[in-house]
Amino acid sequence: MTTLSVFMDVPLAQKLEGSLLKTYKQDSCPNKIFLAFRVCQTSKGQSWVSSVVPKMRLQIAQDPSLNYEYLPVNGMRSFTEAALKLLFGKHNQVIVENRVGGVHIVGDNGAFQLGAQFLKIWRKDSQIVYIISSKKEPYGLVFQDMGFTVREYSFWDSKQLCMDANVLLNVAEQAPHDSIFVIGNICDCNLTQSQWAMLMASLKVSPTSAQLPSLMPSTLSSINLILFPFSFLLQNKRIFLFFDISNQGLSTGDLEKDTGFLQYFVSQGFEFFCSQSLSKNFGIYDEGVGILVVVALNNELLLCVLSQLMKLTQALWLNPPTTGARIITSILCNPALQEEWKQSLKGLVENIMLIKEKVKEKLRLLGTPGSWDHITDQNGSHSYLGLNIQQVEYLVKKKHIYLPKNSRINFTCINAHNIDYITQSINEAVLSTKGLD
Repeated sequence: MTTLSVFMDVPLAQKLEGSLLKTYKQDSCPNKIFLAFRVCQTSKGQSWVSSVVPKMRLQIAQDPSLNYEYLPVNGMRSFTEAALKLLFGKHNQVIVENRVGGVHIVGDNGAFQLGAQFLKIWRKDSQIVYIISSKKEPYGLVFQDMGFTVREYSFWDSKQLCMDANVLLNVAEQAPHDSIFVIGNICDCNLTQSQWAMLMASLKVSPTSAQLPSLMPSTLSSINLILFPFSFLLQNKRIFLFFDISNQGLSTGDLEKDTGFLQYFVSQGFEFFCSQSLSKNFGIYDEGVGILVVVALNNELLLCVLSQLMKLTQALWLNPPTTGARIITSILCNPALQEEWKQSLKGLVENIMLIKEKVKEKLRLLGTPGSWDHITDQNGSHSYLGLNIQQVEYLVKKKHIYLPKNSRINFTCINAHNIDYITQSINEAVLSTKGLD
């Protein structure tokens, strides 16, 4: 008797990613190189893990006093408190005023899943989500599946080979009222003071140098010069902000500097969500550890929002896992361990900067056409090489060097063993395709 499957009409889903890695694995060339790993690599080609993590993992595993009961719906309270202090600083006004809180989430996209559901219910006028980042973000699918119209923009200007924060203002000007802005990797916009000044002039917002100190905290970096006019547009159009902080400490090596832009929005009284992931900067990639951060105008509003979020988590995952959260909490709550972790982060970032300098210098010595300053102008482990499609295809097909079509690579994949081959291959790619684009 033939039985018809209830799944007969279900088609094979389009593969979203992984084809590049699959092709790399099938390549039999002994010199093949993969430059698109998501996680930071060591000089030996292994996934980077902060030196303090394995010690804490072992200590926790051997601790007989721990119980393994289900966590509350909002997760591990000590973890959430430690994460918020890391993000804002323990003396920040939102913490002192008790108007910031968080929900312990599951997975790297958990905060967006939870936040999107909340916004769909409680901001019914918000139908359009603008995702503005330095790269293609996976959480666009989360908002699409929730019924939002999603429009994506990149900070990276492939023609000028630089991060262009004009994107923020351009999108804010054209966005309708009650839109949602999801902003990722804003600290990667490593612009100069003159670039910020030009941006200010484009909006005809020209506070004098005497006015600026009263408008912005003096401790903030130059990035906040763009946020000043940007914030006026946001407030006038009731645009809701949803930040993505997944690399704190990995952009500049300075934990406070990497999240300094948040202080501006706090000081201006903005309410916002923030996805704070702590997987990458601790090297606990398989745990998907983080929180959904909520900043409200006051404690009463905060408690209302958190109560609704906890109601939603009961349908999504009910109870988050503990292992990664315990490891991170133990490190952040111990001054000596936290300092060791900070030093390991600093060492990783310094190595990334050194690799970029070496790549740029080797290309210069090879006489590779063009300027390669954009390599060192970018922050973080993942940055754009600035190659066109033909040059990328040359590297993949002729040199067995695998990288995305947009040439955004993981610079920690480059080490003393392969840097000469990679830079020589880039030089060949540029010369062989010169005049074709």
